[in-house]
Amino acid sequence: MTSVGVPPTVNSNTFRMPARRCAAATAAVALLAGPVALAGPAAATGSGAQGRASAVVLRAGLDVSLLDKTVQVPVNTSLNEVTAPASASRTALTVRLDGVDGGRPVQLARADVATARATTEQGRTEGYARLAGARVQLPGLPLIPLVEIGKATSRAVCAAGARPVAESVLLGPVKVLGKEVTLTAAGTTRVTAAGVGEVTLDLARKQIASTTAAATALELRVAVNPLKLNVAEVNGTVTLAKATCEAPRAAVKPPAEQPTEQPTERPTEQPTGPAKPETPQKPGIEPQGPNENLAETGGTSATAYIAGGAAVLLALGGGTVLVARNRARARARG
Repeated sequence: MTSVGVPPTVNSNTFRMPARRCAAATAAVALLAGPVALAGPAAATGSGAQGRASAVVLRAGLDVSLLDKTVQVPVNTSLNEVTAPASASRTALTVRLDGVDGGRPVQLARADVATARATTEQGRTEGYARLAGARVQLPGLPLIPLVEIGKATSRAVCAAGARPVAESVLLGPVKVLGKEVTLTAAGTTRVTAAGVGEVTLDLARKQIASTTAAATALELRVAVNPLKLNVAEVNGTVTLAKATCEAPRAAVKPPAEQPTEQPTERPTEQPTGPAKPETPQKPGIEPQGPNENLAETGGTSATAYIAGGAAVLLALGGGTVLVARNRARARARG
C-alpha cells in the first residue's frame, strides 16, 4: 500500500520524517480532544428545571341548582390565581357572578386585602397567598354569608436539594353560616345551620412530599338548600388562601476533569566539576575492572605464554639463518 503524497522511490531517512510528523500531529489531536471527552453533558433547562409555584386567594367549584333542579349552573371561578415559572402577582378584591340568581349579579367574594404571588428564582420557588377582611357569599343566600374570616395566610417554599416547607395561619374570628367557629388547631370542623344546610371546614391543611408542598388556610365543603325550598341548592368546594410549589431540579454537575498524566521529564544529573574528555576506545576492547589479571597493555593472562613462545621461535629462526650463512661462506672458500 502506497501512502498518499509520498513518492514510492524514497530513501529510509526521508520516509521516517513524515512518520514522525504524523505521530506528533496525532498526539496533538489527542491532547486537544481530551478536555472535550471529559466534559459532561449540559444540564437541561426549561420550566421543569426551574420548578413551579402557584397561589390563589379564592377558588370556587360549585354546582348551583335553581328552581327544583330544573336549571343547573356550574360555577368555577377564582380570585387572584397566579402561577410561575414567570413571577406573577395579583391583588383584586372582588369576584362577581352573573346569571345565577334570576339574572341579577351576585358578589361571590369581597376582601379588604387579597394578594397572591408566585415566584421562581435560582434554585428556589415560592407560592404565597394572603387574605384579610374576607366575606364569601353563595347564590340563594343573600343575607347569610357562607364564611367570614379576619386573616388567612399560606406559604409554600421549595428549594433544590432541600425539604419543602408549607405553612398556613388563620387569625381573628371565623364565622360560617353566621356562626362563629373556634379555631384551636388544624383539623376538620363541621357546622350545621338549621333550615340552611351544612358546611365542613378543613383548617390549615398541609401536604409535603420530597419535592412538592401545598398549604391551604381554609377549605369548605358546602351542601346548602335554604329552607329546603329548592330555590337554590348549592354543592361544592370553596378554597381560601392556597399556595403550592415544586422544587427545581438540582443542577447536574459534570464529572470532575482528570488531568491527563504526562511523563515527567527528570533533569539529567550533571557533574559538579569540569567535564573530563572521554578516552576513545578501540572496537572490540572492553574496559576491565581492577581485579582482572591483565597486563598493562590490556592483554589477557595468556599473554606471557604467547610472548615466550614467540621468543623461542624468534631464536630458532635466527639460528637457522646463521647456519645458512655459515654454509654459504664455506662453499665460497672451497
